[in-house]
Amino acid sequence: MIDTTGAEDTAAAAQRRQLLRVPDNPVRLGVAAALVLFVIFGLPGFMNGYYTGYLTLAAIYAVVALGLGVLVGRVGLFSLGQGAVIQIGAWTGARLLYATTQPYPVVLIEAGLVTMLIGTAIGLPALRMRGLYLALITLMLAGAITVILATVNFPNGGGGFSGYNGNSVHIPPIRRPSIAGTDPAYFRFAVVVALVMFALVFLHLRTGPGRAWAAIRQSEPAALAAGINVTFYKLWAFALASFITGVAGAVLAGQAHYLYSINFTTQDSIILLAVALMGGVFNLWGAVIAALLMQLLPAILQNLGVAFDWLTIVFGIGVLQVLTTAPAGLADQFPKDMRRLYRLISRLWRRPAGAHRAGAPVSGGSATGGTAAGTKGGDTA
Repeated sequence: MIDTTGAEDTAAAAQRRQLLRVPDNPVRLGVAAALVLFVIFGLPGFMNGYYTGYLTLAAIYAVVALGLGVLVGRVGLFSLGQGAVIQIGAWTGARLLYATTQPYPVVLIEAGLVTMLIGTAIGLPALRMRGLYLALITLMLAGAITVILATVNFPNGGGGFSGYNGNSVHIPPIRRPSIAGTDPAYFRFAVVVALVMFALVFLHLRTGPGRAWAAIRQSEPAALAAGINVTFYKLWAFALASFITGVAGAVLAGQAHYLYSINFTTQDSIILLAVALMGGVFNLWGAVIAALLMQLLPAILQNLGVAFDWLTIVFGIGVLQVLTTAPAGLADQFPKDMRRLYRLISRLWRRPAGAHRAGAPVSGGSATGGTAAGTKGGDTA
């Protein structure tokens, strides 16, 4: 009998070193850390209540776009049901916040677990489908859940299972954490929750599930031949995406104070997928960009007096631009464009000086010797 304990320990140690190793680009990590600290501690002081609310929504929807990035970008499962999942998370969070006095983090975890179970159940019949068929199935399920929640209504402090009381005149607001009662404090709370969800997804991508998802996206037959349980890891992806989206829904309940079914529509799932593709589903930063495009950009344009029709036109142009010139999303394309722009400006900046030196008369020596001397002088300079 061959003892494999040593090999397993070595593999586990290698995996831990991979997780804890120094990043390839520590400068980028430092910039990201400084940006996060500024967003949490510095940015609220520069914002009024209008932009604080929309940036809180951006932090929430960054988590939703992150879940779509797991499904679409890492596994290749095009889901149009995330809009319904965030509704379930918001409904569950609101019901628990009205009915119990549990700490807010506990409610977030419970809402995430409920949506994880429902999302996994939704993923079961869709496991054998891919592409357009999977998108249509999840869209129909999202429409059905929207109709159900519109019939049941969102909780408003009433009794029973639904927690809805249509005769209520004075509806109490959905409570927030005691440490995040004000809008700036709740913005910081939403950013911290988003960071925890990003860290959770990052750990998945750097370990076994991430490698399995990459193999499945590349080729399911090859993944099966390599011994990967495709069904198990697809369900894992649905469960993870549903969990973090449910947590985002519970945070949304505290941000909104009052929830109404009219604020949630089926087409929200389509918009979520579109902005996730625009931001970039292959990059964690793409989720942040998608959330800013979905929440902050419309707020800025509306504050400037731009009509809503123009917002739709801008959105359509953005989708066409990404599909034609940046299939990997803005998170991948923007740094490349900036590098190209930097190289172009550098060439234009150096060209006049180089041309002047090359055209300057050289005294003495033959024509060949003069040219060589001029070239040497230009290189030295």
